[in-house]
Parts: sequence; structure tokens; C-alpha cells
Amino acid sequence: MMRYLAVVFILIFTALHHTAAKAKDQLVIGITQFPSTFHPNIDSMLAKSYILAMTRRPFTVYDVNWKNICLLCTKLPTMENGLAQRKTTPDGKNGVAVSYTIHPKATWGDGTPVTTKDVMFTWKVGRHKQSGVGNIEFYRSLYKVEPMDEKTFTLHFDKLTFEYNSIGGFNLLPAHLDEKNFADPLSYKNRTAFDTDTTNPGLYFGPFRIDEAIAGSHVVLVPNNTWYGAKPHFKKITVRVIENTAALEANLLSGGIDMIAGELGLTVDQAVNFEKRHGDKFQIIYKPGLIYEHIDLNLDNPILADKRVRHALIHAIDREAISQRLFGGRQPVAHTSVNPLDWVYAEDIRQYPYNPKAANRLLDEAGWTARRKGIRYNTKGERLRLEIMTTAGNRSRELVQQVMQSQWKAVGVDVRIKNQPARVFFGKTVTERLYTGLAMYAWISSPESVPRTTLHSGHIPNADNNFAGQNYTGFKNSEMDALLEIIETELDRTKRQKLWHSLQRIYANELPVIPLYFRANPYVIPKWLTGVVPTGHQYPTSHWVEKWKSK
Repeated sequence: MMRYLAVVFILIFTALHHTAAKAKDQLVIGITQFPSTFHPNIDSMLAKSYILAMTRRPFTVYDVNWKNICLLCTKLPTMENGLAQRKTTPDGKNGVAVSYTIHPKATWGDGTPVTTKDVMFTWKVGRHKQSGVGNIEFYRSLYKVEPMDEKTFTLHFDKLTFEYNSIGGFNLLPAHLDEKNFADPLSYKNRTAFDTDTTNPGLYFGPFRIDEAIAGSHVVLVPNNTWYGAKPHFKKITVRVIENTAALEANLLSGGIDMIAGELGLTVDQAVNFEKRHGDKFQIIYKPGLIYEHIDLNLDNPILADKRVRHALIHAIDREAISQRLFGGRQPVAHTSVNPLDWVYAEDIRQYPYNPKAANRLLDEAGWTARRKGIRYNTKGERLRLEIMTTAGNRSRELVQQVMQSQWKAVGVDVRIKNQPARVFFGKTVTERLYTGLAMYAWISSPESVPRTTLHSGHIPNADNNFAGQNYTGFKNSEMDALLEIIETELDRTKRQKLWHSLQRIYANELPVIPLYFRANPYVIPKWLTGVVPTGHQYPTSHWVEKWKSK
């Protein structure tokens, strides 16, 4: 009898061990947002970038050491190796020609080679004013593309910038699948194969391809047989979307997911508490980086068009207390969009400490002098009311909203909270500037990233440009426009640093945006998983998913 039980125990143990081992061939990742689109060049959303990084490769990328390197290209062009050359444009500008070669084995998932035909089509889409592509300045400057052969091409830019060989935003589109959908450019963003035929293998050329995509729920990725790089360890990766961060933690503990992506996962306060209770089972990495949590102000709103009101709003919130009490001091207060980790950061620009007296004085000066039940009114009898929006279900942001709402009310500002699911908030409300007052979210950037697309007046989304551009505040400042034009083309670091100082000065004085803090992302990783290395900038860990392995 004992012998029988021992045999049964061994069989059960072997079966369980086999199941556990098999489970490690699969990985389930939890994130808090579902992409509004899978098109790589339309809408700027981190959830999309995180997923697509497993299915594609940009030409260039900043690595974990913040160094610009090649991924899809074979050699990074420089002036020294001759692959980048100064050129005078046909209209006499100081331009540059930069040559790249696509990896010889790069192939779309349906077996079609990745070629310069895709380069030409991508350029064609990006150049069209009604395509809806976000990075319009890149394509405006890229006035000519010269294919040399099926794999080599030269990009001609009408200006020589300090990051002339960084083209991480030039995300290739498959001409053989999507060109037919571009017959009507105005409707292209709603007809692209990336959204109408998301599981088509021909859309992807990275280590994985999308095998299933259920809106608002999950995305399933399987190995791409045409991938030219190292074979990925996992046979299946499921990215589950759980918008509520408390539910995200619960799913991790119940085994519904294996890890939580630091890019879009737990808040710092949740991670700190989670580590105290479950740190023996998981590895928690806190990665500070170029992640800028802020509040966009819709400057078309007459209330917010008054700079005194904008200054009052920031003086009325205790950002330092929010950082200390909600995030344990791990998320330092931001004064502009430039992070102290970046070498161009300026320390001596204007700052706005918590000062309710100053806030009250500024609101009085702006004409909001009468009070009824604590709320301010102007001489026309109009109520000082604003609406603040952010991504629903993000506990951290909702807590910050509630604190700010209370602090604003203390100086007579009636702020109403109205949140939306991320796919709606980013897919339409923000990108089409439909929010009426304040929109809270984060920008994540690469090192020394010039904020042209978010601050230049030529990048304000509107119906005429099919809502391209990312200047969601509607900020217009001629001095800022001139700086953004000059700063990109200044190759001398010392001179460029002075320009960056001026940019931060204008930003802090004009305050089109309320800076909150720089985020530290907590990565919650099972101890059996290796190879996940946070970058601290806009290129997520998933760009190196083929290096992820189970022990």
C-alpha cells in the first residue's frame, strides 16, 4: 500500500512539475491600457508601443545605456563613417543625407521581404497632410527618399540636426498590404490593415506576431517564423489589459498574470506596499526615467487662456506633499518637461512652490473676486469651474485628482472629475482636443528629446490636418517656435545647452502645462524570469523580448 502511494505521489509530482515547466514556455503580462490603434505611426500611446515592440523593430533605438544604436539597420550612419553627409538642399538650406541598409534577412511574417518599397510607402503616408500620422515634422523635413536597391536607401532632410541619425520614429508600414488602404488618405486611419486585419502575419517582422487581439481585453503573441534574430524563448505571450491597478495586483497574486509591466502597471505606492508583503516571491525594480506626469491645459478655454489663472492653479497644489505622501518621495516634483537626469536640465528656472496666498491673489487679479459658498465668480456672474480628465481605473491618478480637487476648492476653483477608459481618452479626447479644461497623463521621451511636436504652434491638431500633431494644449508662442527650430540644428553642445535653458524658461513662465512629477516605474517580475531590463526612456523593455527567459 505504501509503495502504491509513493508511486502515485511520484506521478502526481511529475505531472505538476511538467505542467509548471510547460507554463514557463508561456508568459502572461499585465498592463493597464489597451491601444486605441495598432498602427505604429498614428496616435501616441505607450500600450501600443509596448506591444508592437515585440512584433517589429525600429531602425534605430536608444538602448539601456541611453546610446543610439541600430536594430533594423545594419550600421549606424555617422559623419565619420561617411554614411551621413552634409548636403545643400535645392532651396539652399543646410541639409543632410543619411544612408541606411535594412537587415538582409528582415522579412514580414507572410514571407514578403522588408524592402525599400516599404520605406517609400511609409514616407508617402507620413508626408500626406491628411493621413493622421503624428510625427508630422519628421516627414515635413524628410523631403526626399532615394532607394539605392531593395535594402539600401538614403534619407534627405532639409536640416542638419544633432540627432540626424536617430530615426526611431520612422516605423515601417507593409506596402504590399496597406498601400491599397491608402487610396483615400482621409479615411486611411480607419481603414488601415493594422486595425481591420490586426492578426495578419504580414504586418509584423519582429520576434513575435499578433495572433489574437480582443479590444479592451488582451492581445496574444506567438513566435514569428520569419524573424531573423535570436529565437524567442516563449512560445506564447499574452498581454492582458486590466485597467484597474488594484485588480492588476490581485490578478498577479492569483496567478492570472505572471508579471506587471513597469511601463504601464502598478503605481509606486502600490509597488512599495506590495514589496513589503510579497517581495520574497517577486523582484521589484524601481526605474526612474524620462516619464513626465503633467496636466495639459486647453488654452482655447477662456479661463485657462489667462496666464494668471494658470499660475494660480499650480500655486494652489502641494506637489511636494503629493510626492512624499503618495509616492514615498520616489517621484520628484517636476518644474518643466526636462528631467534632471537629462544633461540639458536647467536648475535656475522659475518654480512654483505651494502658496495658496499667491493663488488667491492671482485669481483676484484675474477678476474672479466674488465668492458664493466658497467658489469664485467673475463680474459677469460666471462660475470658476473647470473639468479634469485622466485614465479611468488608475488609482494613483485618481488619488492625485482628488487631492488637487480639494486644494483647488480651497482657493475657490470648482474642478469636476470626469475620467475615461484609456483607449477613449488617448484615442479621441486628447488627440482631437475634446477635453474642455485639464487632461492629466504622462509623456515618455528619449534622451534630449526636442518637444517640437508638443509645443510648436504648427503641431496643433485640427480637422484640416486630420488631428495630426501633439500640441494638445493649443500653445502658441513665437519665441518658443523659433527656439524649437534652432535647437534641433545646433550641433555645438555648449550653445545647445543655452538654447535648452531658454526653452525651459519660457515653458515655466508661460505654463501651458502644469508639471507634476517625474515617474519612477515599478517593474514586478517573477523570480523565474530573466532578461527584462528597464531603459528609463521611451523605448520599452519589450524591444528586447527575445532575451527574456525562464530560469
